[in-house]
Amino acid sequence: MNVQLDNPIFEKLGMTYPIIQGGMAWAGTGQLAGSVSEAGGLGIIGTGYWHADQVRTEIQRAREITDKPFGVNVMLMSRHIREVFDVIIEEGVKVVATGAGDPAPFLDELHEHGIIVIPVVPSVGLAKMMEKKGVDAVVAEGAESGGHIGSLSTMTLVPQVVDAVDIPVIAAGGIADGRGAAAAIMLGASGIQMGTRFLASDESEIHQNFKDAVVKARDIGTVVTGELMGNRARVLKTPMAKQYIKNERVEVTKPKPDADAIEELENGSLKRAVIDGDKSTGAFMAGEAAGMVKDVKPVADILSDTWTQASELLNQTWRTK
Repeated sequence: MNVQLDNPIFEKLGMTYPIIQGGMAWAGTGQLAGSVSEAGGLGIIGTGYWHADQVRTEIQRAREITDKPFGVNVMLMSRHIREVFDVIIEEGVKVVATGAGDPAPFLDELHEHGIIVIPVVPSVGLAKMMEKKGVDAVVAEGAESGGHIGSLSTMTLVPQVVDAVDIPVIAAGGIADGRGAAAAIMLGASGIQMGTRFLASDESEIHQNFKDAVVKARDIGTVVTGELMGNRARVLKTPMAKQYIKNERVEVTKPKPDADAIEELENGSLKRAVIDGDKSTGAFMAGEAAGMVKDVKPVADILSDTWTQASELLNQTWRTK
């Protein structure tokens, strides 16, 4: 019997599983997000630094797949943020996940339109700040995650955030199956977020080279770029990533990347990985959990298999107490 968690947000959204699909830029398309929501999770469209028209297109693609709620992830440092929020409101999106900035200036407006706001946080301090400003929940994301990351591991971050705030905490980072999901729940989380696992799904539209790289990844198959430049991002270990780190160490005295440099990483090298499968210049953003992903299967099976396994483990643990 599957475990039912006490998460009022997930109940309001009518979710079957307490599982969010991470909002991965370029990879989190309307097709993937719509498929996850239709199968009982919460799909998230990853907008990165897209223009409003690109965001609208993917929202409408998701709507062709499902009439269930889904979300949109926005990068708050994007120069297109105002027009993106306008589209989100116009299209009646139910959930906004945020990263790379403070959602406070937009909170009242989003809440007025009934939109649930869930920022991704890498630290206790930021989680407490977000709660004080009025967000609805937080995703506590450990450094095992793919893409831009903080420095704390999921195992240490999640319980500290749970102890520090009274809003729902969703755990992310290093979770790719029911064992990780059950562990996150035991740490106090009221839901989980997975990104890398959904890259290797039938509905994922990333290039086949990217899917193959995720499935073939080993336990040490990722590396963190930007470590010395203050722009940490976890990617699969490719020749491009290795060269990036080598160059970074040589050029450590240069200023930290500005917004234009970060946007180039997101919309340039990431796009080349997701869309073109370019192994030479693409940034294959994926988490350490890639080493656990051994196959490509439908998102419905990913959701069901993950939560069935988690429920079995949680039931076994609770019965022994």
